[in-house]
Amino acid sequence: MKKGISIWSFKTGTLAEAFALGKKAGFDGVEVALNEDGELGLSATDAQLAGIKRQAADAGLELYSVATGLYWKYSLTSNDKAQREKAKSIVRKQLETAAALGCDTVLVVPGAVSVSFAPELGVVPYDAAYDRAGEAVKELAPYAEKLKVAIGLENVWNNFLLSPLELRDFIDKIGSQYVGSYFDVGNVVYTGYPEQWIRILGKRIRKVHFKDYRRAAGGVHGFVDLLAGDTDYPAVMTALKEIGYGGWVTGEMLPAYTHHAEQILFNTCNSMKRIIGEK
Repeated sequence: MKKGISIWSFKTGTLAEAFALGKKAGFDGVEVALNEDGELGLSATDAQLAGIKRQAADAGLELYSVATGLYWKYSLTSNDKAQREKAKSIVRKQLETAAALGCDTVLVVPGAVSVSFAPELGVVPYDAAYDRAGEAVKELAPYAEKLKVAIGLENVWNNFLLSPLELRDFIDKIGSQYVGSYFDVGNVVYTGYPEQWIRILGKRIRKVHFKDYRRAAGGVHGFVDLLAGDTDYPAVMTALKEIGYGGWVTGEMLPAYTHHAEQILFNTCNSMKRIIGEK
């Protein structure tokens, strides 16, 4: 397995600075994120993307996945059709960005029924969310196939696709090898067991996020450093090996430390080495 780190785990700095620090911390690659503007924004040109790809290569790192936080503003399941269309345009831009950067996966939030930290999205009827998400992803799948970049649907705190059985069946109904799961280990611990999700999702898993969660804390305050929470990482690794997963695992550590923020990168990399059994 290769060790990656989410760009969101860096507190400040340019992408070039993040790449250099990520390499110093011991990671093999960085998962970048598409923003509304800035260095890697919706209006990024081919030349700018080529420059970002070159910066990563110069640092000795791979780019393998493109995430985005824009789905907390523009949802594929919104009650507003214009918002749904905007969300689909973001998926397309993500796919194009990933192809230009040499990444093989994009992280997509498949919509939401409701989101506690984004109440402005409103509440969407579950059946409407399911239908809208299915229609959107089915529409986008051929473009993903054309660009040879997979859409990885992340399990998040969105009150939607709440069980591994439901997510498995949702993916299967799309019927595309370019649509799968971006499985987040830590997001499951609040209500379930990630090792069970892994076995049920199986070969549908395209990428994996490593996080940890302490159930007793509750809410977003339950997210803690790797190996400090209730995630049974030995069981997670056993399940990943059983399904034959040997791809990227990405530390997504939020928020960064208040002081000496870069230390979270070194701590996370060391914990990931222990988890995956790297010497």
